[in-house]
Amino acid sequence: MKRILLATGLAALMGTSALAENIGVSMARFDDNFLTVLRNGMEETAASMDGVELQIEDARDDVARQLDQINNFIASGVDAIIINAVDTSATEAMSSAAESAGVPLVYVNREPINVDTLPDNQAFVASNEIESGTLAAFEACQLLRAAGLGGGARGYMLMGQLSNQAAVARSQDVRDILGIAMCDFIELVDEQTANWSRDEAQNLMTNWISSGEPFNVVFANNDEMAIGAIQALKAAGISMDDVVVTGVDATQDALVAMQAGELDVTVFQDANGQGSGALKAALSLAAGEDVDQKVYIPFILVTPDNVGDFLSAN
Repeated sequence: MKRILLATGLAALMGTSALAENIGVSMARFDDNFLTVLRNGMEETAASMDGVELQIEDARDDVARQLDQINNFIASGVDAIIINAVDTSATEAMSSAAESAGVPLVYVNREPINVDTLPDNQAFVASNEIESGTLAAFEACQLLRAAGLGGGARGYMLMGQLSNQAAVARSQDVRDILGIAMCDFIELVDEQTANWSRDEAQNLMTNWISSGEPFNVVFANNDEMAIGAIQALKAAGISMDDVVVTGVDATQDALVAMQAGELDVTVFQDANGQGSGALKAALSLAAGEDVDQKVYIPFILVTPDNVGDFLSAN
């Protein structure tokens, strides 16, 4: 019988009594700051164990390429597979391929569409996205109220790739917070995807600024897009004291921006812990041990008051 863990930390992962030798890892992309930290978490954990080797591949944001990588891992006889999905709505074929071959599989960071129907030898390690956008948006709401804007405020939302469950969830989190009585004074002027990209977010924010619409807040699904928005705001000569900007992930670049008084809110997502946890789960499954099928590592709100606690955390 599957055991579903709805809220727990990394400690919930079972220890391994026998280590697998070869783990295939397919990452959605390598050129991403957050995913680099996640990948490092796996590599550092593997380096601390005897006999564990990782074969890490870059899917380059290509679903077909990622599925080919999964099939190649299976053909090469890996002991387990870890997937950071390119498209979270396209994971059923990957689960099916691994299940048919009897190879354990762990999804990491990005929630697969079939998360509630995973086979017994598959699991998901990440953070609960209900927390991420909710924490950021509610803090922004409080900051706007404190600034005397409780009678009316306007904002924009920068969304990640809409094929990604995290982008969909974080965006809905913001809308849900703006729907509660305490925060319904905030109006979203527009919301568009910038595909998790700093450059795309800067260009989109520049276009929004050029429209001349007044605004007080920018909600970004991740820190890279928040930083892109900040760059556009600064280039337009807009004081960062006049706009609340939120992000998610608490990357090192974001923490530096917060220390500089540019980023107001972010949410720490333990990328290193997710990577390490995914590897430990894969090793446990390969050893025939039971693993909770959903392992959630908590998000933590980061503001200028506690930013110093996170500067070396990831």
